[in-house]
Amino acid sequence: MSVFYKIGTAALRTLPAETAHNTTIKALAAGLGPSPTLAAAPELAVHVGGLSLPNPVGLAAGFDKNAQVPDAMLRAGFGAAECGTVTPRPQAGNPKPRLFRLTEDAAVINRMGFNNGGLEIFAKRLEARKVKGKGGVVGANLGANKDSDDRINDYIIGLTRLWGTPDYFTINISSPNTPGLRALQGADEMDQLLSRIAQARQALTETGGHTPVFLKVAPDLDSAQIERIVEQALVYQMDALIVSNTTIARPDSLMSGHKGEAGGLSGAPLFEASTKILSEFHAASAGRIDLIGVGGISSGAQAYTKIRAGAKAVQLYSALVFKGPQLVTDIKRDLQVRLKADGFSSISEAVGTA
Repeated sequence: MSVFYKIGTAALRTLPAETAHNTTIKALAAGLGPSPTLAAAPELAVHVGGLSLPNPVGLAAGFDKNAQVPDAMLRAGFGAAECGTVTPRPQAGNPKPRLFRLTEDAAVINRMGFNNGGLEIFAKRLEARKVKGKGGVVGANLGANKDSDDRINDYIIGLTRLWGTPDYFTINISSPNTPGLRALQGADEMDQLLSRIAQARQALTETGGHTPVFLKVAPDLDSAQIERIVEQALVYQMDALIVSNTTIARPDSLMSGHKGEAGGLSGAPLFEASTKILSEFHAASAGRIDLIGVGGISSGAQAYTKIRAGAKAVQLYSALVFKGPQLVTDIKRDLQVRLKADGFSSISEAVGTA
């Protein structure tokens, strides 16, 4: 089976990047996704942000923008699948081409611009899987429309419409591809955003129960910003921080002819920088808020490095482009080996031990 998916992954890489992605989504929706046979491993189970996951390897947002295939990705072995980014109104996103493989660098640059079908179709898909009693942890990554007059209100609209359908929400204010969005990471702007979200959550919780809310931040932050974001997240009772989104930086090591394309860089070149900032968030938070590590993970060793740097769970996406769905099983199997070698009986024991 793994040989079949390796061949399929190689074939998809012959197509333009966005075409390959859309083809993958259609194939998964048609039931062609993998179903690994790796046995459940109690030592990989984790508790993060109020959620219980069977393993710490999550699917990052951006892969399943319209909540079309969360269950296929859970069957592939992910401990959680984050759908989106979804905005209140449908939007086409930025002009094509807008997705680029940097094959020589095992990286991707995207300037998709929150292309998605909008909140209603997203909500109906999540509602349908809930009616069917589907299990597994599925998250909703919320964004703002590019032409919105009140971007903070867009997040409130998303929370309100979807409340009770996903297992958690992620507030995405760190994409570099919606002009001005990262300004919401500023001190005053974040106070306004998180206070309004807190007010909305309180009202929604009274009628519809509790749902965890995470905040996803950029990797392009300094130490003062990191300390301030941690304190604001705690004040407004965020359940976890996802560290981090794509970067606008361009390392000198990049070799691909696409390295000059505008957009967010993800994949292997982001690993070192995103892990460094994760460590800084771990130091600043001192265990007061859970962290989820994202950026450049393509192996069990790298997932383990994130965990030892302070992440209770990790997410990945870009590496699937180059290594295919078998990667999820490979990472989980490697994590089992590394935990045993280091004398840890669970993921939680390894968190922050670097």
